[in-house]
Amino acid sequence: MEQRHLGRTGLRVSRIGLGTLTWGRSGEGPDEAEAAEQLKTFWEAGGTLVDTADVYGGGEAEYLLGRLIGGLVPRRDLVIATKAGSVPDPHRRVDGSRGHLLAALDDSLARLGTDHVDLWQVHAFDPAIPLEETLQALDLAVSSGRARYAGVAEFCGWQLAKAATWQLAAPGVRTRLASTQMEYSLLQRGVEREVLPAALDLGVGLLPSSPLGRGVLTGKYRDGIPADSRAASQTLGAFVDPYLDEAASLIVDAVATAAHGLAVTPLQVALAWVRDRPGVSAPIVGARTAAQLASALSVEALSLPEEICQALDDVSAPVHRYPDQDWSTL
Repeated sequence: MEQRHLGRTGLRVSRIGLGTLTWGRSGEGPDEAEAAEQLKTFWEAGGTLVDTADVYGGGEAEYLLGRLIGGLVPRRDLVIATKAGSVPDPHRRVDGSRGHLLAALDDSLARLGTDHVDLWQVHAFDPAIPLEETLQALDLAVSSGRARYAGVAEFCGWQLAKAATWQLAAPGVRTRLASTQMEYSLLQRGVEREVLPAALDLGVGLLPSSPLGRGVLTGKYRDGIPADSRAASQTLGAFVDPYLDEAASLIVDAVATAAHGLAVTPLQVALAWVRDRPGVSAPIVGARTAAQLASALSVEALSLPEEICQALDDVSAPVHRYPDQDWSTL
């Protein structure tokens, strides 16, 4: 699999990443044997970037990944990325304090069974904490060797620009942001308004989450909701439901038409589209089974013709109004 630099840094990652959002979820995610098969399939395909977080499965995703690395796949062959900052507290969903973040990193390292992660990400912006305090945790993590590179997730445009600029203001002292992780797909192009332009300008690589529109772009929901799908799940059904409307259906139909014309699958078309967008480093793909993951990884050989890309751009184009619209056209 092709490797790409993550933003304007020396870290190289596979251009498809393996996501572990559902790992450790009893009855809904892969069990240890299935997770092992996924990781092995990913590694054998040349994949390196494995993305997790301290809150995935209440920490079980990190435990599971930690049990697999080393014995099943050499640690040196993986780029392990995790996150901290989200907290399971209904009254306070985010904690960006230096104390919490550094303690969470130590806990993540213990669960992963490693002395460092390759990419450590602040999971969300915390408006209650000075941004410089949050970012200092990244600096301390890197300077102490517990993290090799640092990034953020779920930061809007101004938040990303402020954070990245703060880090660039003292080169050699502060750790430049390598990446930002945000949802991005043909069904969700909101990052193109401000987040992606900021990332491109500041040399921050984008790691798209849910690049298959939460599974909807595979076409599996065109004729109803399969009983074994996420949309049928009590806990994950609300995650999929926003993309089962008429507007999304038109985009899914266009993807299916393109796939038919190219003799490939809708999954491959949707994933190739987001993988090759400007500023994208590596879409993060999650799967229930190794077979599903293998289908996603088969996109490596596919590059969409320009005409197909333009048609998909047109059918999925978000509405840009003031002040997002180019002022010269107003």
